[in-house]
Amino acid sequence: MTLHIRPATIADSELILRFIIELAVYEKAGDQVAATVDTIGTSLFGPGAPARALICEVDGEAVGFAVYFFNYSTWQAKKGLYLEDLYVSPASRGKGAGKALLRHLAAIAVEEGCGRFEWSVLDWNQPAIDFYLSIGALPQDEWVRYRMHGAALRDFAAG
Repeated sequence: MTLHIRPATIADSELILRFIIELAVYEKAGDQVAATVDTIGTSLFGPGAPARALICEVDGEAVGFAVYFFNYSTWQAKKGLYLEDLYVSPASRGKGAGKALLRHLAAIAVEEGCGRFEWSVLDWNQPAIDFYLSIGALPQDEWVRYRMHGAALRDFAAG
C-alpha cells in the first residue's frame, strides 16, 4: 500500500465537494451543505483564498481530504493552524490515512512556526475522540464554541 498526501488543486474541486457531502451526511447534516464546485474553486484556490486543502491517496486513489487555515493566538503572538475538516472514506479507514493527514498537518504547523494545531470534534463522535486521544491530542473542555450565522449574523451586523 502506497499512501501519498498532496496539496489539492482546483481540479480537485469536485472531489472535495464529494468528500464534504460524505462528511456532512456522516455528521447528520447532509442538508446543510451549501458549497458547490464553483464556490470550492473560488474559496480554496482563488486569489486571497482563506484556506488550503490536502488530498490523501492510497495506491493512487483519493480516499480523503483535509481543509485547514491559519489563525492567530494573541497570548502566544504566533499563528496557529486550524483544521476545519478531515475526512477519510469509510472503506479506507484503519489504513493510516487519517493519522497521516494529521501528521502532515502537524509538520506544516511546525514548519510555519505555529504555536498551536487545533480542531473541533462533535461530542458524539467517539471513534474520532478516541483516535485523537491516542495521538496525544487533548480536549479543551474549558472553552465553549459559539457560532452566529445566517439571519442572526445579518441582523446583528445591521444593528
